[in-house]
Amino acid sequence: MTSHALPLMPNRRGQVSEAEWRQRVDLAAAYRLVALFGWDDLVFTHISARVPDSEDQFLINPYGMMFEEITASSLIKVDGTGRQLEEGPYPVNPAGFTIHSAVHAARHDAGCVLHTHSLNGVAVSAQAQGVLPISQHSIFVLNSLGYHDYEGVALRDDEKPRLVQDLGRNNYLMLRNHGLLTLGPTIADAFVAMYFFEAVCTIQIRALAGGGELTRVHPEIIEGAGRQAAQVTKGMGAGALNWPGLLRRLDRRSPGYDV
Repeated sequence: MTSHALPLMPNRRGQVSEAEWRQRVDLAAAYRLVALFGWDDLVFTHISARVPDSEDQFLINPYGMMFEEITASSLIKVDGTGRQLEEGPYPVNPAGFTIHSAVHAARHDAGCVLHTHSLNGVAVSAQAQGVLPISQHSIFVLNSLGYHDYEGVALRDDEKPRLVQDLGRNNYLMLRNHGLLTLGPTIADAFVAMYFFEAVCTIQIRALAGGGELTRVHPEIIEGAGRQAAQVTKGMGAGALNWPGLLRRLDRRSPGYDV
């Protein structure tokens, strides 16, 4: 009988710095949370996090593990050329490397880059008008949103400059006909940004399905969204405010990520 058991993974806690281990734990938690929230797409999307105190190294998922299986030790460390810096039984998703290496190289403020193919996200990415200003959630996304046209599966290096240009200094990127991307200085920031992006798309699909006339938020309110976000989160930022509670939820529902 064929075994489908996961291969044994070395425990990397004693093999990396404390800062890298904390980054690994948070990144594994983000993968588990994406699965818990139902945003995963089998093994086909990806989240990356910059290795602390490194120039071009980042952590990404082992290509073949389900998101709810990922642990801190199973994450793969790669450099900017795609070279795996640790031995292991899994490769890296080539499309994942293309997208994430491009963003990390261009945006040194991006501690984490998160990409999904959720049903609502892809549905809105296929709508010509993009994100509509029809919810409170939407003002925070529209305040920092870019769009990138679909060029096929992201496998070609020549797409990188166009992706980076379309992202610009934004923290949200809608990949047309493809999905959603967020980034943030921390893993918590990128995850909570994706929560808002996903909520915006879900609300929009439901509102359009209702068939009635939609009320739009005034552009001046969108322009002030950053100031309002700082005020409502007491200056902590949404990531820092929500992350401890998200980890407590994960500890109850999907423990074991921190090994």
